[in-house]
Amino acid sequence: MAVSKTPPTNHGANRKPLAGRTVVITRARAQADEFVAELEQFGARVIACPTIEVVEPESFDRLDEAISHLYGYDWLVFTSVNGVDYFLKRFKTSGHDVSEIDDLRVCAIGDATAERLREAQLHVDVIPHDFKAEGVFEALTQFVGGQESLTGLNFLIPRAAVARDFLPMALGDAGARVDVVPAYRTIVPDHLDRGRFSAMLAGGADCIAFTSSSTVRNLAHLFDTQDLSTVLDGVAVACIGDVTAQTAAEHGLHTEIQPEQFTVPELARAIAEYFGRTNPEGI
Repeated sequence: MAVSKTPPTNHGANRKPLAGRTVVITRARAQADEFVAELEQFGARVIACPTIEVVEPESFDRLDEAISHLYGYDWLVFTSVNGVDYFLKRFKTSGHDVSEIDDLRVCAIGDATAERLREAQLHVDVIPHDFKAEGVFEALTQFVGGQESLTGLNFLIPRAAVARDFLPMALGDAGARVDVVPAYRTIVPDHLDRGRFSAMLAGGADCIAFTSSSTVRNLAHLFDTQDLSTVLDGVAVACIGDVTAQTAAEHGLHTEIQPEQFTVPELARAIAEYFGRTNPEGI
């Protein structure tokens, strides 16, 4: 009697770790596509419910002044893709050419930020390994040859109208002159509705992902509360990094999922690994 050597079929062998899971993402709609794609490759059902919208600053006065005196700076520091996009849009609208930036040193926080600069034909001198402000300060310090070499250098940081202040304060304490100018701002989207968001959660959300402190704060603003623990009861909280997780904690949330590297692909992977532990079949 012949014995079949065909291995038994494992119906779960190709099961993905997020199969059957629903992940709510709060990132701005214009930047959500990458995150959606990353999660879907792990089998997730993704609901995009942006709690922030990126718009122009209330006034361009400070940014315009900085652009007109760009020759007075030694460094440009971009903290996000948004900072690059809104700075360059205003820069070009004002009649300037990117070649005028060639003489400045440029620091880009994050690979996506660096890639956006390269797409605009701009060089990048420093990409810190640690995306937190402390890590950026350390990378800049090492690049110039020590803190004493920061004295007298002029930094321009175009960023969100409201952001963490550690980096400009640390540079200033080291003797540098730092101009932090608003290049954009984040607001609560007009279409964001408490009832709709609650319905999404009630529909079986397994996880909610926050990619910035603003996404947490705006959700709290939507529900008119400083404690989101009841709103998100039973939903796993994923945060892209320490600062976002700290903001989540300030609003009553415990972060179950946080990647070692503060990027969207790594956040998606961390979510998959977290739920994969309850999906023994694996991917």
